[in-house]
Amino acid sequence: MATATTDRARAKSRRRDDLVAAAAALFAERGFAGVTLEEIGAAVGVSGPAVYRHFASKQALLGAILVGVSERLRDGGRAVTADAADPLHTLDGLIRFHVAFALTDADVIRVQDRDLASLADDDRHQVRRLQREYVELWVGVLRTIHPARADAELRVRAHAVFGLINSTPHSVRGLRAAPPEASVRQILEQQARAALTA
Repeated sequence: MATATTDRARAKSRRRDDLVAAAAALFAERGFAGVTLEEIGAAVGVSGPAVYRHFASKQALLGAILVGVSERLRDGGRAVTADAADPLHTLDGLIRFHVAFALTDADVIRVQDRDLASLADDDRHQVRRLQREYVELWVGVLRTIHPARADAELRVRAHAVFGLINSTPHSVRGLRAAPPEASVRQILEQQARAALTA
Protein backbone atom coordinates (compact mmCIF):
# COMPACT_ATOMS: atom_id res chain seq x y z
CA MET A 1 0.00 0.00 0.00
CA ALA A 2 2.82 2.41 0.89
CA THR A 3 4.54 1.60 -2.41
CA ALA A 4 1.38 2.44 -4.38
CA THR A 5 1.07 5.74 -2.48
CA THR A 6 4.72 6.55 -3.17
CA ASP A 7 4.32 5.67 -6.86
CA ARG A 8 1.26 7.92 -7.11
CA ALA A 9 3.12 10.77 -5.41
CA ARG A 10 6.06 10.35 -7.81
CA ALA A 11 3.74 10.29 -10.83
CA LYS A 12 1.97 13.43 -9.58
CA SER A 13 5.30 15.20 -9.07
CA ARG A 14 6.45 14.19 -12.58
CA ARG A 15 3.19 15.43 -14.09
CA ARG A 16 3.56 18.74 -12.24
CA ASP A 17 7.13 19.11 -13.53
CA ASP A 18 5.94 18.26 -17.07
CA LEU A 19 3.24 20.94 -16.85
CA VAL A 20 5.76 23.54 -15.67
CA ALA A 21 8.14 22.68 -18.54
CA ALA A 22 5.34 22.71 -21.13
CA ALA A 23 3.99 26.01 -19.85
CA ALA A 24 7.46 27.58 -19.93
CA ALA A 25 7.95 26.52 -23.56
CA LEU A 26 4.49 27.75 -24.61
CA PHE A 27 4.74 31.04 -22.69
CA ALA A 28 8.19 31.63 -24.22
CA GLU A 29 6.80 31.03 -27.70
CA ARG A 30 3.50 32.93 -27.49
CA GLY A 31 3.44 34.88 -24.23
CA PHE A 32 1.41 34.27 -21.08
CA ALA A 33 -1.75 35.85 -22.50
CA GLY A 34 -1.52 33.85 -25.73
CA VAL A 35 -1.70 30.39 -24.11
CA THR A 36 -4.65 28.57 -22.55
CA LEU A 37 -4.65 25.96 -19.80
CA GLU A 38 -6.17 23.56 -22.33
CA GLU A 39 -3.11 23.98 -24.58
CA ILE A 40 -0.75 23.43 -21.66
CA GLY A 41 -2.62 20.29 -20.62
CA ALA A 42 -2.67 18.99 -24.20
CA ALA A 43 1.10 19.42 -24.41
CA VAL A 44 1.51 16.80 -21.67
CA GLY A 45 -1.46 14.62 -22.63
CA VAL A 46 -4.11 15.76 -20.11
CA SER A 47 -7.27 17.82 -20.36
CA GLY A 48 -7.35 21.48 -19.37
CA PRO A 49 -9.45 20.81 -16.25
CA ALA A 50 -6.91 18.16 -15.14
CA VAL A 51 -4.32 20.94 -14.83
CA TYR A 52 -6.34 22.24 -11.86
CA ARG A 53 -5.31 19.16 -9.89
CA HIS A 54 -1.82 20.66 -9.83
CA PHE A 55 -2.33 24.44 -10.16
CA ALA A 56 -5.18 26.70 -9.08
CA SER A 57 -4.85 28.87 -12.19
CA LYS A 58 -2.68 29.74 -15.17
CA GLN A 59 -1.23 32.57 -13.07
CA ALA A 60 -0.26 30.06 -10.35
CA LEU A 61 1.52 28.03 -13.02
CA LEU A 62 3.44 31.14 -14.12
CA GLY A 63 4.36 31.67 -10.47
CA ALA A 64 5.67 28.12 -10.18
CA ILE A 65 7.91 28.73 -13.21
CA LEU A 66 9.38 32.06 -12.13
CA VAL A 67 9.54 31.51 -8.36
CA GLY A 68 11.01 28.07 -9.00
CA VAL A 69 13.76 29.30 -11.28
CA SER A 70 14.60 32.16 -8.91
CA GLU A 71 14.95 29.67 -6.05
CA ARG A 72 17.17 27.42 -8.18
CA LEU A 73 19.43 30.34 -9.08
CA ARG A 74 19.71 31.57 -5.49
CA ASP A 75 20.33 28.06 -4.12
CA GLY A 76 22.82 27.23 -6.87
CA GLY A 77 24.67 30.47 -6.22
CA ARG A 78 24.80 29.67 -2.51
CA ALA A 79 26.25 26.25 -3.27
CA VAL A 80 28.98 27.80 -5.43
CA THR A 81 29.89 30.45 -2.86
CA ALA A 82 29.81 28.07 0.13
CA ASP A 83 33.40 27.05 -0.62
CA ALA A 84 34.78 30.55 -1.18
CA ALA A 85 38.47 30.03 -0.40
CA ASP A 86 39.69 31.81 -3.54
CA PRO A 87 37.52 34.70 -4.85
CA LEU A 88 38.55 34.34 -8.50
CA HIS A 89 37.85 30.60 -8.40
CA THR A 90 34.47 31.32 -6.81
CA LEU A 91 33.70 33.95 -9.44
CA ASP A 92 34.54 31.46 -12.19
CA GLY A 93 32.15 29.01 -10.52
CA LEU A 94 29.35 31.57 -10.47
CA ILE A 95 29.96 32.43 -14.12
CA ARG A 96 29.94 28.76 -15.18
CA PHE A 97 26.77 28.19 -13.16
CA HIS A 98 24.94 31.14 -14.72
CA VAL A 99 26.08 30.36 -18.26
CA ALA A 100 24.86 26.77 -17.86
CA PHE A 101 21.52 28.10 -16.61
CA ALA A 102 21.14 30.49 -19.54
CA LEU A 103 21.94 27.82 -22.13
CA THR A 104 19.62 25.28 -20.50
CA ASP A 105 16.71 27.54 -19.48
CA ALA A 106 16.46 30.06 -22.32
CA ASP A 107 12.67 29.62 -22.41
CA VAL A 108 12.37 30.59 -18.75
CA ILE A 109 14.52 33.67 -19.31
CA ARG A 110 12.20 34.74 -22.13
CA VAL A 111 9.14 34.21 -19.89
CA GLN A 112 10.77 36.23 -17.10
CA ASP A 113 11.59 39.09 -19.48
CA ARG A 114 8.13 39.26 -21.00
CA ASP A 115 5.65 38.07 -18.38
CA LEU A 116 6.93 39.09 -14.94
CA ALA A 117 4.17 41.70 -14.72
CA SER A 118 1.55 38.95 -15.11
CA LEU A 119 2.55 37.34 -11.81
CA ALA A 120 0.36 37.61 -8.74
CA ASP A 121 1.70 40.30 -6.39
CA ASP A 122 2.97 37.82 -3.77
CA ASP A 123 4.82 35.78 -6.39
CA ARG A 124 6.31 38.90 -7.98
CA HIS A 125 7.60 40.12 -4.59
CA GLN A 126 9.06 36.68 -3.89
CA VAL A 127 10.81 36.58 -7.28
CA ARG A 128 12.28 40.05 -6.70
CA ARG A 129 13.50 39.08 -3.20
CA LEU A 130 15.13 35.87 -4.48
CA GLN A 131 16.76 37.76 -7.34
CA ARG A 132 18.19 40.34 -4.93
CA GLU A 133 19.62 37.54 -2.79
CA TYR A 134 21.23 36.01 -5.88
CA VAL A 135 22.75 39.33 -6.95
CA GLU A 136 24.15 39.88 -3.45
CA LEU A 137 26.02 36.56 -3.68
CA TRP A 138 27.83 37.94 -6.73
CA VAL A 139 28.40 41.30 -5.05
CA GLY A 140 29.96 39.56 -2.05
CA VAL A 141 32.49 37.81 -4.28
CA LEU A 142 33.17 40.91 -6.37
CA ARG A 143 33.76 42.93 -3.19
CA THR A 144 36.74 40.73 -2.32
CA ILE A 145 38.15 41.16 -5.85
CA HIS A 146 37.49 44.94 -6.00
CA PRO A 147 37.65 46.13 -2.36
CA ALA A 148 37.91 49.79 -3.38
CA ARG A 149 34.70 49.72 -5.46
CA ALA A 150 31.30 50.71 -4.07
CA ASP A 151 28.67 47.99 -3.79
CA ALA A 152 26.38 49.96 -6.13
CA GLU A 153 29.03 49.73 -8.88
CA LEU A 154 29.50 46.01 -8.24
CA ARG A 155 25.75 45.47 -8.60
CA VAL A 156 25.83 47.27 -11.95
CA ARG A 157 28.66 44.96 -13.07
CA ALA A 158 26.72 41.87 -11.99
CA HIS A 159 23.51 43.00 -13.73
CA ALA A 160 25.43 43.91 -16.89
CA VAL A 161 26.94 40.42 -17.03
CA PHE A 162 23.54 38.82 -16.44
CA GLY A 163 22.26 40.79 -19.42
CA LEU A 164 25.17 39.63 -21.56
CA ILE A 165 24.77 35.98 -20.60
CA ASN A 166 20.95 35.86 -20.61
CA SER A 167 20.53 37.48 -24.02
CA THR A 168 23.00 35.32 -25.91
CA PRO A 169 21.00 32.07 -26.17
CA HIS A 170 18.24 34.07 -27.94
CA SER A 171 20.60 35.85 -30.32
CA VAL A 172 22.56 32.69 -31.15
CA ARG A 173 19.36 30.88 -32.17
CA GLY A 174 18.80 33.50 -34.86
CA LEU A 175 22.17 32.98 -36.55
CA ARG A 176 22.21 31.03 -39.81
CA ALA A 177 25.44 29.29 -38.84
CA ALA A 178 25.23 29.21 -35.04
CA PRO A 179 28.43 28.07 -33.30
CA PRO A 180 28.30 24.86 -31.26
CA GLU A 181 27.10 25.22 -27.69
CA ALA A 182 30.58 24.49 -26.30
CA SER A 183 31.95 27.51 -28.21
CA VAL A 184 29.10 29.74 -27.04
CA ARG A 185 29.69 28.59 -23.46
CA GLN A 186 33.41 29.39 -23.70
CA ILE A 187 32.82 32.82 -25.25
CA LEU A 188 30.28 33.76 -22.59
CA GLU A 189 32.50 32.60 -19.73
CA GLN A 190 35.52 34.50 -21.07
CA GLN A 191 33.57 37.72 -21.70
CA ALA A 192 31.85 37.59 -18.32
CA ARG A 193 35.13 37.07 -16.49
CA ALA A 194 36.81 39.91 -18.41
CA ALA A 195 33.92 42.28 -17.60
CA LEU A 196 33.85 41.40 -13.92
CA THR A 197 37.58 41.44 -13.25
CA ALA A 198 38.51 44.54 -15.32
